Amino acid sequence: MANAINWFEIPVADLDRASKFYGTVLGAELAEQDIMGTKMAFLPSSQTEVGGALCQGEGYEPASNGTMVYLNGGEDLGTPLSRVEAAGGKVVLPKTKISDENGYFAIFMDTEGNKVAFHSMG
Repeated sequence: MANAINWFEIPVADLDRASKFYGTVLGAELAEQDIMGTKMAFLPSSQTEVGGALCQGEGYEPASNGTMVYLNGGEDLGTPLSRVEAAGGKVVLPKTKISDENGYFAIFMDTEGNKVAFHSMG
């Protein structure tokens, strides 16, 4: 098993608002699709990487507690983190060093009320 995770879903109350937020923060356009009654917006990934989506529909409720997803912060998570508040989110924990071997992390609240994190080596 290469990765413990192969797919994740972030629940949202308003897919348009959430897509705009994550698109701005990640500097990417999110493709949207309706799959079996669930509105989804796909976060950037390739066929060989772990992927995920924003999901709006029955049974999807944003939460600030429980499982937390760590998004790839790229070369320096300071870049996407710097876009969080301007896009309508809130930085909860600024860029924080874990160790030389494990890099950095930061935690933010998205526009939907989810607590999400970034990780990067720089």
